[in-house]
Amino acid sequence: MDPKRQVKLNDGHFIPVLGFGTYAPLETAKSESQEVTQFAIEVGFRHIDCAHVYQNEEQVGQAIRSKIADGTVKREDIFYTSKLWLTSLRQDLVRPALEKSLKTLQLDYVDLYIIHFPLPVKPGEELFPKDENGKLIPDSVDLCHTWEALEKCKDAGLTKSIGVSNFNHKQLQKILNKPGLKYKPVCNQVECHPYLNQRKLLDFCKSHDIVLVAYAALGSQRLKEWVNLDLPILLEDQVLCTIAKKHKQTPALVALRYQIQRGVVVLAKSYNKKRIKENIQVFDFELTPEDMKAIDGINRNIRYYEFLLGISHPEYPFFEEY
Repeated sequence: MDPKRQVKLNDGHFIPVLGFGTYAPLETAKSESQEVTQFAIEVGFRHIDCAHVYQNEEQVGQAIRSKIADGTVKREDIFYTSKLWLTSLRQDLVRPALEKSLKTLQLDYVDLYIIHFPLPVKPGEELFPKDENGKLIPDSVDLCHTWEALEKCKDAGLTKSIGVSNFNHKQLQKILNKPGLKYKPVCNQVECHPYLNQRKLLDFCKSHDIVLVAYAALGSQRLKEWVNLDLPILLEDQVLCTIAKKHKQTPALVALRYQIQRGVVVLAKSYNKKRIKENIQVFDFELTPEDMKAIDGINRNIRYYEFLLGISHPEYPFFEEY
């Protein structure tokens, strides 16, 4: 792979700077994930981001294996991320959760395994265990113990790298300060786009050699159950549209390119083949320092995915500024 298209993680492994996000509403995820993931690999995506909670690891795993079987890629060409769900954050549940994902995927290892949210909830089959008031039922887990279990998974070869997602800087610092820390998180995957550019969190992560991975990099799929629909649509932003016109690109490509140029690994999520093919063209042009500055200027600290279901959880991460 072209060295410009990947960055080195703090454990020596490499992550492609552009990833394919596989989340979709459940019916779509089940029926279309395999086809669109195969297509993404065919057009050049090598970094595939998925999670247990998306409930489509079986289809995504089939897509990866079919592209290995037909000679398009080798297993080592693919960088696959899975995520540890909130119901499995107890130390003794971490490895079984990863093993379950591997069995579903029919892969021997994942490249990156990350804690999906720093919000431990009641273990069990239910993905969102709620009390009678519809609030998530918290579980008391020390995330440093969860982290130790992740370190063991890395040592066992079940995952090449380990990281976190949706952690604020204090929650990250807690892991970094853990006595006897064996491996630092290689990444923190968070919502990040020109309206929420995460400058402070990015600087914090860079200072600890942790890669920021951006999800919702194009704003959001307007899913009413997850997203505040009153918020402005990112890709209609005047500044992005003007810069896109200047470079004869789309606003989406400008938003993706912006992240890559600031050292952020970016996930492009689409189930539309035309757009999937278009998103890989992010390497075909470059933004000027003036463009970058103009995009920095449209930050409004707008968070599309607030995960309000978890807002009453004592560990809810988004009350912190970063």
